[in-house]
Amino acid sequence: RGVGLTATMRASLGLAAYRALFGRGSAPEFTARAARPSGELVWLHAAEPGSGRAVGDLARRMSVARPGLHTLVTTGPEVSAARVNPKNDNVMVEELPAEHPDAVAAFLDYWEPDVAIWIWGGLRPNLILAASERQIPMFLIDAGSDGFDARRDRWLPEVPRQLINQFSRVLTRSDQAHLRVAQMGCPLDRIEMMAPLQPTGQALSVAQSDLDEVGQAVKDRPVWLAAGVDPDELPVVIEAHQEALKSAHRLLLILEPGTEADGEAFASAVQQAGLRFVRWSEGEMPADENQVLLADLNGELGLWYRIAPVSFLGHSLFSGGRGCDPYEAAALGSAVLYGPNVRAYLQSYSRLAAAGAARIVNDADGLGRAVSQVIAPHHAARMAMAGWEVVSRGATVADRVFDLVQSALDGTD
Repeated sequence: RGVGLTATMRASLGLAAYRALFGRGSAPEFTARAARPSGELVWLHAAEPGSGRAVGDLARRMSVARPGLHTLVTTGPEVSAARVNPKNDNVMVEELPAEHPDAVAAFLDYWEPDVAIWIWGGLRPNLILAASERQIPMFLIDAGSDGFDARRDRWLPEVPRQLINQFSRVLTRSDQAHLRVAQMGCPLDRIEMMAPLQPTGQALSVAQSDLDEVGQAVKDRPVWLAAGVDPDELPVVIEAHQEALKSAHRLLLILEPGTEADGEAFASAVQQAGLRFVRWSEGEMPADENQVLLADLNGELGLWYRIAPVSFLGHSLFSGGRGCDPYEAAALGSAVLYGPNVRAYLQSYSRLAAAGAARIVNDADGLGRAVSQVIAPHHAARMAMAGWEVVSRGATVADRVFDLVQSALDGTD
């Protein structure tokens, strides 16, 4: 009489079938876009659609927090590499290799990661098993209950069960995910439940001398910022400021063109509107009679977000706009106003809006009314606190992941 297969035997057969399937033929050529830097390298894989920006922020935070650490973010067809956008030279973005064993070996031989972090699910057996065989410490973070529902997982259910045990720690994003991972056979002492991974923005740098000087110049004046303004948005911003001045005559607008090349055109438009202004590029500070500070040097947002308790983020009012990163403003305590076209950062704006930290506007009247209302100190402070809480939740998850990485790199895990 035949004997039934055990779970271990079924898993072994499933993996063998999978590896045989993807081992057929010659491997696709592996070519890296960047050179492998010397020193420690942490590899993160963004598997979930829409996760690129959150993973990019996590990679950047780790590279900043540990001197000499480089991070590699890989993406597959589900995640746009352009969305990762880490804004840090120590973060590299590459395509994930094919599952052919030779391509996997070439990838790991080239990058030699010291730690591997897999995000969400969508596990790749050949890659994960090869990394495990090389004794690379691995963590699965932000595990979702839907991260193990691919067609392959349904055909070969024992395969993800074996893969989950290659990770020394699994951070789940929900009760359902925690239960799913436990049902897959992951020991309970390896599972932690955390808030979902989300973008955290970055605390943009500032020259303290500039902050002190501008802060002294504006003193107790109400201030709002229009950042990343496109030329077609400029008339809206000017009209909104003129409207807001009727109820707050000392109100100062810090106006940042989307590109430095627009500085002259913006200066001309502000002058034609009859507004008294000074230009940051000419070293001028706003006096009490000035109504606009034209911030016509890019790369100074770390200063302006700290000065302005309310910020309108441009590239957002008209069709074709993609928006600006709202977490950069929220991380520095500025309440956020924005237009309806923010597709590149839609999830981030949605989270802030749901928390009461951001408010959508559609035209000059709406922007003018919003500025007049939000500029009130108690209103701006309430929105800023809500934004800080959203950013902090993401930072808590990132800090826990970094603790795991630190322990693995230092050999104390």
